[in-house]
Amino acid sequence: MPLQMDAENTFAAFEGLWSSGQLSAADIARLPAVGIATVINLALPTAPNALVGEPEQVTALGGKPVWLHCAKNMRASAFVYLYRRLIRDEPEEQAAWPMLQIWTSNAVWQQWTCAVRAAHRHGAAH
Repeated sequence: MPLQMDAENTFAAFEGLWSSGQLSAADIARLPAVGIATVINLALPTAPNALVGEPEQVTALGGKPVWLHCAKNMRASAFVYLYRRLIRDEPEEQAAWPMLQIWTSNAVWQQWTCAVRAAHRHGAAH
C-alpha cells in the first residue's frame, strides 16, 4: 500500500531518500513507518506553510534514511536530481525523476544547475 502523506509532490527518489513539499505534523508521525528518522528542510521557517515545531518533532525521530523537503518540493527535487546525476551517476532520464514531474525550473535554477554540473566536472578532473 502506498504511503499516504499530506505533503504535496511526495516521491521516493530512491531507496533511502524521499522528497516532498512541506510536511504536516501527521506526516512526521508517519515517517517511522517508512524508516525515516532524518528530515532536511530547505524552506525558510518564515515560509507561509512552515510547520511550527518541526525541528523538535523530527529530532524526536533521530537517524537515517533521509527525507528532504522544501515548501513545494521544487528546490528539494533539484538537489535530489543533482545528487542522483553527479554522485550516483544515474542516467539523465532516471536522475531527472521526480523533478520533471513537479516543475520546470526557471532560468535562474537552470543556470545554477548547469554551474553545479560544470563545477562537478571540473572538480572531478583534478
